[in-house]
Amino acid sequence: MPPLSTRITSLNAGGGDGWEIFYKARALRAAGVAVTELTIGEPDVRTEAPILAEMHRAATAGHTGYAVVPGIPALRDAIAARVTERTGVATSRDNVLVTPGGQSALFAAHMAACNPGDAALMVEPHYVTYPGTIRAAGAIPHGIETRPEHSFFPDAAEVRRRARETGAAALLVNSPNNPTGAVYPRSVLEGLAAAARDEDFWLISDEVYDTQIWEGEHLSPRALPGMAERTMVIGSLSKSHAMTGSRIGWLIAPEPAIAVLIDLATNTTYGVPGYIQDAALYALTADESLEPRVAAPFRRRRALAQEILAGQTIVGLVPSGGAMYLFLDIRATGLSGIAFADALLDAHRIAVMPGESFGPSAAGFLRVAMTIPDEAFAAALSTLTGFAARLSKAA
Repeated sequence: MPPLSTRITSLNAGGGDGWEIFYKARALRAAGVAVTELTIGEPDVRTEAPILAEMHRAATAGHTGYAVVPGIPALRDAIAARVTERTGVATSRDNVLVTPGGQSALFAAHMAACNPGDAALMVEPHYVTYPGTIRAAGAIPHGIETRPEHSFFPDAAEVRRRARETGAAALLVNSPNNPTGAVYPRSVLEGLAAAARDEDFWLISDEVYDTQIWEGEHLSPRALPGMAERTMVIGSLSKSHAMTGSRIGWLIAPEPAIAVLIDLATNTTYGVPGYIQDAALYALTADESLEPRVAAPFRRRRALAQEILAGQTIVGLVPSGGAMYLFLDIRATGLSGIAFADALLDAHRIAVMPGESFGPSAAGFLRVAMTIPDEAFAAALSTLTGFAARLSKAA
């Protein structure tokens, strides 16, 4: 066959995509092996029946043709109202592009912010897809390392240094953070915002976990002085409303950016199905108790994990302010995160994500998704800590 483009063959920079343990676990399940999956951020509750009923109603009523590409006006208005209420920043439908999930918004933001070959900074540890998404947009990813002894908060001085060194066009941040659970305090975000203003780059803020706050409070950097015109915000109903498979998200940006991003959507996704948008509108406006209800199991399991992990000394729990994950320090076992995760899956059929999937800063850690029922979750975590203790003694 003719050669493939370097754009597509270089998305993972010649390495894996970070999902190898997940693929191995799914292959075992497909072969009939029982596996406890604590890998992907998939709520164990499914989309609630009233939302599905609205999706069905809209589809059978005929909203199955092409929908307007930027999003149906009522949904864009609802998203704008939500953002205005939660951040205090006046937001209109002209600041909103509806996208097929947060991942699509992440790609669109970097397409808007970066020219081919531009440097794009990203706080590390980072979500698995960040480097590949940046490369797909034609930019070059540069990780800004953070450390557990500093709560995995990024250092504004380091961001400034790297921005000047690389001529960065953008910085990607994620709070609450996946995988660490870090919720950036105002002081950290103010430092990053000042760096963005002084060094003249875009701040791209992934806020898909903004409804899962366990300690502290969520602050969007778009709400800081002078930042509305240089911030793009990614949102989604996947985590807040357990609508992962519906692929419904949005990008908030200045009006001129949204105007040209509509052109991108026209030439790529061509919008989101209308009946899914109708269901999203219902989800955002019909039941204010839904978001706390979806988040409640993760808050409960976090407390359960704290109790279990307090009873041992080998596995460290990184303090988590938000999101549906535990970030565990297993360096005392002498194994890398990859080796530990692979051995745990082989020995106990428990699948977790190795820290190395989230960048070099996460080496020797694990991300554990709190996405199975409480009893099974507690049993799996107890097995993991016992396994770690045995490995530590053997090391």
